Amino acid sequence: MNHFLLLDDNDVQHAFSAHLRRLREQAKLSRDGLAERSGVPASTIKKFELTGQISFRQLLLLWQSLDDLSRLFALTQNTSNQPSMPTSIEEVLKDDF
Repeated sequence: MNHFLLLDDNDVQHAFSAHLRRLREQAKLSRDGLAERSGVPASTIKKFELTGQISFRQLLLLWQSLDDLSRLFALTQNTSNQPSMPTSIEEVLKDDF
């Protein structure tokens, strides 16, 4: 089943980079400090914060250093008990989701 989404991969990449940048700044860590903590080079962190591009492994290393990795893991677990997203404008208008 195809779902129409208003988000694309770029939106999600930038949301992840903005989230981790906010957490880095809240922790009062420089890029060099986060690089030391995570093992991800500071130049890669800078590129990620500016473009949203990073390898999946490096994203996990940064996330583990700044946030709870189990939150990402939970996304992979069975979500059949959660209501599904609407797949058409008719469903949105009927509020059947």
